[in-house]
Amino acid sequence: MIQHKTILTRGTRTGRSLFAASLLLLGPVTGAAAQDGPPAGIARAPTLSYNLFGAPGLIDMPSAEMAAEGDLSATVSHFGGTTRTTLSFQILPRLAGSFRYSHIDPYNTDGDELYDRSFDLRYLLLEEGQWSPALAIGLQDFIGTSVYSSEYIVATKHITPTLSVTGGIGWGRLASYGTFDNPLGAISDHFDTREGGFVGRGGRPKPSRWFTGDAAAFGGLAWQVTDKLVFKAEYSSDDFDRERRSGANDWESPFNFGLDYRLAQNISAQGYYLHGTEVGASLTLTFNPRESTAYGGLEPAPPPVAVRAPGASADLGWTTGETVTTDSLAQTRKMMNTLGLDFEAVSLSADTVTLKLRNHRYGASAEAVGRAARVMTRTLPASVETFRIIPIENGQPQSMVTLKRRDLEAFEFAARAPQESRARAQIDEAPLGDADQIAPEDLYPRFRWSLGPYIALSYFDPDRPVRADLGLELNAQYDLSPGVRISGALRKKLAGNVGGSDPSNSVLPHVRSDASLYSEEGDPGIEHLTAAHFGRPGEHLYSRITAGLLEPMFAGISGELLWKPVDSRLALGAEVNYVWQREFDQMFGLQDYEVATGHVSAYYDFDRGFLAQVDVGRYLAGDWGATFALDREFRNGFRVGAYVTLTDVSFDDFGEGSFDKGLRFTIPVETLFGTPDRRVQQTTLQSLARDGGARLRVDDRLYETVRKNHETALTESWGRFWR
Repeated sequence: MIQHKTILTRGTRTGRSLFAASLLLLGPVTGAAAQDGPPAGIARAPTLSYNLFGAPGLIDMPSAEMAAEGDLSATVSHFGGTTRTTLSFQILPRLAGSFRYSHIDPYNTDGDELYDRSFDLRYLLLEEGQWSPALAIGLQDFIGTSVYSSEYIVATKHITPTLSVTGGIGWGRLASYGTFDNPLGAISDHFDTREGGFVGRGGRPKPSRWFTGDAAAFGGLAWQVTDKLVFKAEYSSDDFDRERRSGANDWESPFNFGLDYRLAQNISAQGYYLHGTEVGASLTLTFNPRESTAYGGLEPAPPPVAVRAPGASADLGWTTGETVTTDSLAQTRKMMNTLGLDFEAVSLSADTVTLKLRNHRYGASAEAVGRAARVMTRTLPASVETFRIIPIENGQPQSMVTLKRRDLEAFEFAARAPQESRARAQIDEAPLGDADQIAPEDLYPRFRWSLGPYIALSYFDPDRPVRADLGLELNAQYDLSPGVRISGALRKKLAGNVGGSDPSNSVLPHVRSDASLYSEEGDPGIEHLTAAHFGRPGEHLYSRITAGLLEPMFAGISGELLWKPVDSRLALGAEVNYVWQREFDQMFGLQDYEVATGHVSAYYDFDRGFLAQVDVGRYLAGDWGATFALDREFRNGFRVGAYVTLTDVSFDDFGEGSFDKGLRFTIPVETLFGTPDRRVQQTTLQSLARDGGARLRVDDRLYETVRKNHETALTESWGRFWR
């Protein structure tokens, strides 16, 4: 199942063929990124292109070339009866991963077709030197049903900057033509024989099979003919035995030939002559978040810093009357409103102002803080030297940024303004008290609503891999007071076929596998209807309590507590839920199934943008286990990650796929359009939506909101302070 979710507007959960989803993920941003070259330090080999498996390589064989760090590519290829769609990501300079969805028709002599999911990993052992080749090792289809299961060691050397030669040894699928005894057999007899057949229900690795059985050699060359055209030729060690026997492909020769033509900076098309008989084609889109500088960029310029006249800071005459204070705060609020900002409360003394800032517009908190500070230089009396700005989310004060007015006056046009201003700024815990603060009387209650289209699609149904629903969604939010909110969403389907798939065969409680019934009967349906309270029960502590119709399938109560010091990369959390399963019509009725579920969680923000999360606890089907997740976040807010959940449910009881796992992507909306926007588009690719390892989907979990206003995230986005 592919899922999309637009945060802050209660978005849609959708899915589609993988390449169509890739167009949604990469299409708008590739166009924007195409105007920029690779950032300093990133170099792609002129001969690098993507093969039929959607990974850097020749035609069907891999090469040792690596994409640029951060490259995210989507490739769709077709030849004979085979279609492959692949997402590949260069996780680190030496490490890359791929997720692939393949369709082979027919797959066996009975005429049955096959839809197959597979994962790859490849690692660069040695970089290319003046005389030595690049050397890489790879695992292909190492988590799957073994249709393409293979391993390889491959070397690539550039004879000239535009001509590369590749040679390697393959095992498994890449050792089905021109085989010889496994050279690793000299180490152990274990490597001489390879286990055959499918791996259980698929979805889990089997290391005992890796690099075993016969081996075979493969190789080829790539020649950059022009700036846009690359010619490739290869000798393949894959004889397509099963596809030949089923009639999906013809195969007469191990020699393949191809052309790769770059249509645009990040879009290329490939054409192939394969196996002596077949013609094939592929299309690749590539996007690198590191090449898209900062999010936003088309917003109006902020007001300049107002520099005080010499000696003006000593004038305290305004403190003798309330009119000047009232006028200053009214002017401050008015100017902030024009920038998409507001203040929840403010306290003002002769030389210090403390302001609780609400940011409605900017994805980077540092930009909101910077713009608020510039407004304050223009509206507050000259004697006010210290600005204390407290970002507020859901009524929770999350940090306190202390700035000196003289630093703002000095650094606005400095060559190293971001670095200098960040060095002088102080980021501390937000105070919990509200003593002597002035709050605008018209802030609460506040009502907001929106009406717009939604698309909800399901993916990986063997009978119909792509299903879609289209309709309208009405969202409403009513803020009663700081941290107290009522919100809801109602959907009306206009057309679609997500409902109607085969009934679930799960032996576990059907906590997710009846999704088709919810789509079929929930028309119209209440997506959620909840009351929530957000608080600060103590220093470093944040809390959330949510009750009502929590999500399309469950209602109940959810409580969460997060410990997160403002200057710490580590956070710890706990969540407890008691929920009832909702009726399929998604109105107010409940089914008999109820469960207590919850997790303790640990979060860590590593260097280079890596975010790790571990959740341990009880899931919706009553199973106990843990979820491990790792995401790579770039400075523009774009994120790519993966997760895996293992519980006490056996692989057989879980069903196809063996255990829950998936890939996830987060795209800030402002990277798509260049204008300030706090919303993000979230997409999760799950191999299958099963019942084991299923977790409650409740809005506004604390960690993601809190960390964005803490020291690490503020520092990393401080380049936006002066925008």
